[in-house]
Amino acid sequence: MPTAASVACEDIEVAEYVQKACNVPNKFRLYTNNDVIGVELGGSLKNVIAIASGFAHTMGLGDNCAGALLTRGMAEIVRVSINLGANPSTLYGLSGMGDLIATCSSPMSRNYTVGSMLAKGKKIDDILKELGSVAEGVKTSKAICELAKKLDIEVPVSSAIYEAVYTDITPQALLEKLMNRKLKEEERYV
Repeated sequence: MPTAASVACEDIEVAEYVQKACNVPNKFRLYTNNDVIGVELGGSLKNVIAIASGFAHTMGLGDNCAGALLTRGMAEIVRVSINLGANPSTLYGLSGMGDLIATCSSPMSRNYTVGSMLAKGKKIDDILKELGSVAEGVKTSKAICELAKKLDIEVPVSSAIYEAVYTDITPQALLEKLMNRKLKEEERYV
């Protein structure tokens, strides 16, 4: 199946070298980027949102909820990444939005699977044993919450996933907690 990805390096000539060396016509297309921070954060933080996506899908919350989760999750990714020096436009490219959409819409994603199993009431230790592989969003949920606290940034979706992974909160209580937060204006980054 054809796909595309970002290759990031502060030295754009190195990125271009990798781009040319790894390009496979009609199969694999690489785009260069010199925003290493943005590419790395987009690629890692999306895993937490993928857990939320699997969770919501399994709970049968519908397409509008899925769209809201992806959008609000993306806002969290952008907030954290900007505070760490990323270029926000990077996050709307392949390593941010592209990776987020692919991972959050695929039942083949390990992180999506973790969310799905959490929504069914399974415990994280049992889920990880059953998976037999790493689901990066599990540890990343803790890391993003700790980082957000240090930076004084709100990350409610990521915080909800942290709670789902590390506490005994029920799926319904988690949903209610997210939906009953204080009302606010939507951020604008462009």
